[in-house]
Amino acid sequence: MESQVILKAETERAVDHLNALLRGELSAVETFQHVISKFGSEAPFELGDCLRSHQVRVEKLTVRITDLGGQPADSSGLWGSIARLFEGSAALFGRKSALSALEEGEDHGLAKYRKLVNDLDLDASSRRLVEMELQPEQRKTHDTIRDLCKACREVTP
Repeated sequence: MESQVILKAETERAVDHLNALLRGELSAVETFQHVISKFGSEAPFELGDCLRSHQVRVEKLTVRITDLGGQPADSSGLWGSIARLFEGSAALFGRKSALSALEEGEDHGLAKYRKLVNDLDLDASSRRLVEMELQPEQRKTHDTIRDLCKACREVTP
């Protein structure tokens, strides 16, 4: 009986951590959609690739949380509201500001994944998902946005 209580508590902690990542991914999806719509046909194609990567991570996290018996987050929460406000104001100031804002978001996301990988509150399957699938994709979108920012800085003083 005691081992069932411990297992339930561990599962709940894992669901909480995964939901925190899910809210971040939902925020990223909203933010990328917003920036892409602001740029319209002038949006770099890499933004669409990053958006799709975040959408896939939303799906994977949702499935894992459901598999653990948890309720997946259905909104980005407060962080999403702050990110939308930040992104909206950055988009008003142009491409460089919007890309810089995206880079800040990608930095934050990468830090969250790194922290969670070192967290001992994840079950083996969830840890494997984060380490082998989600974090490498976050690193990839992070690097893509970083490179876009660098290219933008080189083109526009």
